Amino acid sequence: MKALLSVADRTGVVGLANGLVELGWEVYSTGGTGAALAAAGVPVQSLEALTGFPEILDGRVKTLHPAVHGGILARRDMASDLAELREHGLAPLDLVANNLYPFAATVASPDATHADILENIDIGGVTLLRAAAKNYRHVVPLCRPQDYKEVLAVLREQGNVGEALRLRLATLAFRHVAEYDAAIAVYFDGLPTGG
Repeated sequence: MKALLSVADRTGVVGLANGLVELGWEVYSTGGTGAALAAAGVPVQSLEALTGFPEILDGRVKTLHPAVHGGILARRDMASDLAELREHGLAPLDLVANNLYPFAATVASPDATHADILENIDIGGVTLLRAAAKNYRHVVPLCRPQDYKEVLAVLREQGNVGEALRLRLATLAFRHVAEYDAAIAVYFDGLPTGG
């Protein structure tokens, strides 16, 4: 089993990663999250180990890669999807934790510039959450640290997360993304138009 952890709010992520590793999972992570996990002694692999491609554009592009999204979106009950993963040397991802860059907090900061605000518009994280939530029957989508303990407890007790919990987590992920995008739209709507 493989997990991708890439979180802006790192609350509880060390516990989540340690719990997954104890259960025999492989944990992959992006730069900042990976550094935090490694500093805490968690055996974590870089996302580059999964994709074979480095983060580029100062981290603007890191998770937008077929090895990531093919692994998330593959339907495990469709032989053709699994065959296509094998054909391209890709592996399924079974859990995604992401909670998006702090856009609203950045907008609320009196010191934030327009450039700062633009850099806090998450692209890859939204895509990760949407993909994991869309494929919730096969992937556990996590967008809130308060759900980590429940998911770990279920994995320890049952070995898998049932569909009802997956659906609830997918709903939370879609709501999180919708609220995030709404905040971005409000910000852009308030910008003066040039011309």
